[in-house]
Amino acid sequence: MECILLGSGGMMPMPYRLLTSLAVRVVGQIYLFDAGEGTQLGLKKTKIGVRGLDVLAVSHLHADHCLGIPGIMMLRSQIQDPDPLTILGPPGIKKFIQHAHENLEFFLNYQITFLEWSSESDEVAYQNDQVRIIWHPLEHSRFCLGYRLEELDRPGKFKPHLAASLGIPKGPHWGQLQQGQKITLEDGTEIAPEQVLGESRRGRHVAYVVDTRPSKGVYRLCKDADIAFIEGMFLPEDAEHAEAKGHLTVVDAARVAERAGVCRAVLVHISPRYGSDELPLLAAAAQSRFDCAEMGEDCKVYQVPLPEDD
Repeated sequence: MECILLGSGGMMPMPYRLLTSLAVRVVGQIYLFDAGEGTQLGLKKTKIGVRGLDVLAVSHLHADHCLGIPGIMMLRSQIQDPDPLTILGPPGIKKFIQHAHENLEFFLNYQITFLEWSSESDEVAYQNDQVRIIWHPLEHSRFCLGYRLEELDRPGKFKPHLAASLGIPKGPHWGQLQQGQKITLEDGTEIAPEQVLGESRRGRHVAYVVDTRPSKGVYRLCKDADIAFIEGMFLPEDAEHAEAKGHLTVVDAARVAERAGVCRAVLVHISPRYGSDELPLLAAAAQSRFDCAEMGEDCKVYQVPLPEDD
């Protein structure tokens, strides 16, 4: 699993900092979180491409999080026979994109499935054979969603001694059992995977939380995440701006990450009031509260290792 931070800024794209957008790559599939103005630049710089784009999850309908969507859709339409696309987001995301399509009259050659949050929505917004995506409302100046991508559980460790005790010869049958398949021995005995595997092991968990005040939803999404991309928009001395506009300071974000048990916190959605030379100040403030906090870097690839087995 790779997390590619396409941009780390907030409010407006700057020459030195693109708007916050995160691409999570899992076995060739791309799960993209937010797409503000200029997100295509991040996609081009990182050479990710859009063929593998499976899901686009939008936090909210503020310009710096959604204005890049029409351009990405047009870019994807240049591919021959692209796969369907699922778009997750707040109420109104479908209307916004459909109106953009109608007004701009751009070519579209793939199916789009819209899933809008409602008060009756299940916690799991989306699931395929690789991951599930969880959404939860945050506290911002308008309705906003945070997301958590969870890799599905892996099979438990294979136990060779159990296989030997059941008379399973070493060879293809061992591999089939490790992949979760039942087998039949020559004498007709059926063996289920759970007879030779340990307990299932959890996959990797990634949180994406931007544009919010501290809230229960933030903690729910970040709980024990392997890596969390959390808004750290302001220095603590600018806390009044954070509170007034529904944002977090870097210290707020670091506190959330520490209390939620995050392994690694990458702070994003940085205010354009801070130049690149001020990033060390933001990082130092965050790390004074949580050692494993760091400022996000545009186009950086964050490798997410598998959790250690107990």
